Amino acid sequence: MSLLLTNIKQLIQVEDSPNRYKAGEEMKKLSVIENAFLYIDEGKIDDYGLMDDLDYDQFAEADVLEEINCSGKLVCPSYCDSHTHIVYPSSREKEFVDKINGLSYEEIARRGGGILNSAKLLHETSEDELFDQAFERAIEIAGLGTGAAEIKSGYGLNTEDEMKMLRVIRRLKYETPLTIKSTFLGAHAIPMEYKADQTKYVDLVINEMIPQVAGEGLADYIDVFCDKGFFTVEDTDRILMTGMKYGLKPKIHANELGLTGGIQVGVKYGALSVDHLEFVGDEEIAVLKGSETMPTILPGAAFFLGMQLSPARKMMEAGLPVALASDYNPGSSPSGNMKFVQSLGCIKYKMLPEEVINATTINTAYAMGVDECLGTITRGKKANVFITKEVSCYEFLPYAYGSDLIDTVILNGEVI
Repeated sequence: MSLLLTNIKQLIQVEDSPNRYKAGEEMKKLSVIENAFLYIDEGKIDDYGLMDDLDYDQFAEADVLEEINCSGKLVCPSYCDSHTHIVYPSSREKEFVDKINGLSYEEIARRGGGILNSAKLLHETSEDELFDQAFERAIEIAGLGTGAAEIKSGYGLNTEDEMKMLRVIRRLKYETPLTIKSTFLGAHAIPMEYKADQTKYVDLVINEMIPQVAGEGLADYIDVFCDKGFFTVEDTDRILMTGMKYGLKPKIHANELGLTGGIQVGVKYGALSVDHLEFVGDEEIAVLKGSETMPTILPGAAFFLGMQLSPARKMMEAGLPVALASDYNPGSSPSGNMKFVQSLGCIKYKMLPEEVINATTINTAYAMGVDECLGTITRGKKANVFITKEVSCYEFLPYAYGSDLIDTVILNGEVI
């Protein structure tokens, strides 16, 4: 079936020949067509332009053509959420109360909470139960405008449970309308039984987990939580080197808790992205400038945990690109609402509306390796878009931070 969207008030993020990402001053630029049409055929964007140039005769041979009148509404490319942990067994609202009572993220982790708490619950949860919970979250974020998501393992922390998580992610790839990339994050935390011998756990990740993950083709990427109190630069170096030997491209949790070298080791191994980045200095910016690694900020986590904010403006003024992702997870960012992430980008990080739109579409598409098929309104790309309710302009999206402004979601060329 073909879809023809007509009388679009603003068609957002249009690029005839798209760049892979936008950086520096380019992030302030956003291509918009006023009073536009968009034609979708066989799941892909086929054509677009001004309504004045629309010729209905060109659609005469379409098998089935459905027209949607978008008068007063915007059409935007779906969000690409390049950092999520939506496969998890249960919420952690009790730790939410602990945070209110003054405990830090690190203090909760030392008491066996945080990631270790989720790992214990995951071990006790069946694969089918885990899938059912994750499926609901995947459908939830699709309804909020997300069309693609990178999903990480990391709550297993042993070979059997990490594989269980990755199998669930594989099922989500086939049973949801989302475009999904899978990341193996066995090095998410150090299990309690390895606290006295962290190297032994790193050996397990390297010698047992990675070969099994790669052998079953369960992951696209490999990730490490390289930060204070978690995995060292040396640990990360060993894990990434092995992962790359097995064809797993790196992505890194870096510099959430300090200037710990995570950015540097990520760039060293050509990481697709380095994520969190609450702590970024001049040295880190210089390292990133000569790389193809996408700096990715997770505003929801910093907001929820009350952490210091990543220097987004400083990075962009230095000519770097910036991506914004949700970090949807049960402990530090229990929301996958990318429109709210855009609002946080504007309100907390002083990013312009154009910058946050670029940071949640084209740049996050790059950060999860789907920029060739998603992230912009471009002929030949996958038709993942959403239609807003009647709004004044695209600046209204991050401005109305708590409003549900989505009217219709189209993924893979079909209304869901």
